[in-house]
Amino acid sequence: MLRNVPKTGDARTDAAKRAADFTLVKRPAKGRGALACWLALPAEMDPKATPLVAVHGIQRRAKDQAASYGARAAALGRPVIAPIFDARAWPRYQQVVRKGRADHALLALMSELRLTGIWNTRSFELAGFSGGAQFAHRFAMLYPQLVSRLTLSSAGWYTFPDTAAFPYGFSARPGRRNDWGPRMAAGLDQFLRLPIQVCVGAEDNLQDANTRSGAEIDRQQGRDRLTRAQRWAEAISAAAAARGIAPQVTFKALPGCGHDFRDCVEYGGLDSVVVPGTGPVEAAVVRGSAAGSGFSGREVMLQAGL
Repeated sequence: MLRNVPKTGDARTDAAKRAADFTLVKRPAKGRGALACWLALPAEMDPKATPLVAVHGIQRRAKDQAASYGARAAALGRPVIAPIFDARAWPRYQQVVRKGRADHALLALMSELRLTGIWNTRSFELAGFSGGAQFAHRFAMLYPQLVSRLTLSSAGWYTFPDTAAFPYGFSARPGRRNDWGPRMAAGLDQFLRLPIQVCVGAEDNLQDANTRSGAEIDRQQGRDRLTRAQRWAEAISAAAAARGIAPQVTFKALPGCGHDFRDCVEYGGLDSVVVPGTGPVEAAVVRGSAAGSGFSGREVMLQAGL
């Protein structure tokens, strides 16, 4: 097996190296309308460990998500689940409730994986990059009871806890009955109690072709991802305080990177934000190679089982 670990004779470090071993598995979709996914499965799985669900951006590089977080998660006995929202079935997965119902697809995938023994806990941690961060915060707003910790990195734009019409805020769109914004607002208190980390590259401060822009959204959120991340984190903190809830949202500008996932991992330390740890985690993982060609572990294509 390939490992991102130094050679040493120290028994504790050797144990950490073994703990950080994982296998990268591609699990095909189990039927029409179902999600495929990449899994980073620890060599030594802790049945009580909370899984990490890591959601890709619009480039749909789910494998990078699983590979980049795999070693740190494996050192804690945690599986990483990286769903693949293909463009044909889920063209607007970022908004969760659009064509294909990305939220239902993820719920079904998690139910399938629970039956196979991949995870057994009551909730999971949810992280997303770029379009995946858009999906992640909206999913958590709809299903806060399923998420134990939320990490958002480099989202292009957000749903704010304000009176703007959905998907910019929680108000119903004109002519829409039983709209999604009010549904998200109904679970806001529980959402605001979640530990939420908001991250963005410190150099991700320019609009590009993929940045949604216009007078309304720019006025509400700002013109670039860095500004929008700061404003959303501040809005979530203020909403919690207004309800007498202790805010658990933090903001971090990742140094030395813009809007590139691998740069955010290699230079910005995004992997250590998403999967924090000391001791065995830090002993097992050496920064640098994980963001390049791949990962600590081996890769297999799964055709049956799981």
